[in-house]
Amino acid sequence: MNGPTRRGPGKDPRIVTFRGALESLIESLDATVRIARWEPGGEPIPEPLRLIAAELQDRLGSANRLAAGRFVGAPAVVATSDAIKEAVRDLDAAFVAYRKRSEGGQRQEAIIELDGEVGRIKLDAHRWD
Repeated sequence: MNGPTRRGPGKDPRIVTFRGALESLIESLDATVRIARWEPGGEPIPEPLRLIAAELQDRLGSANRLAAGRFVGAPAVVATSDAIKEAVRDLDAAFVAYRKRSEGGQRQEAIIELDGEVGRIKLDAHRWD
C-alpha cells in the first residue's frame, strides 16, 4: 500500500511520459486505421484526423526510443514500464506488418489486423495505469 507521501508507479514522472507516448501512438494508429477505411469519393477526411495520422512516424519513433531505455526503480515502476515497452513493441510490429501487407496487395486484411492489435493493446491499458 502506498502511504500519503509515496507515489504509485502510475505517478512516476517517467511512467507518465512513457504512458503519454504510448497513448499518442495509439491515437495515431487509430487515425491511420480510420483513414485506411475511409470511403473514397465520400466526405473528405477531417483535417484533425489527417494531422493525427501524419504524426504516426514521429510518435512511433518517440515511443520506441523510450522503450529502448532501461527503467530502474521500485519493482512496480519497472513492471509498469515493462508492460508499456511490450505494448510499444507489439504496436510497432503490427504497424510494420500492416505496411508490408498493404504494399503486398492485402490491404483489407492488413487494416483488420492492425485494428485488432490496437484494440488488444487498449484492453490491456490497466497494466500501465
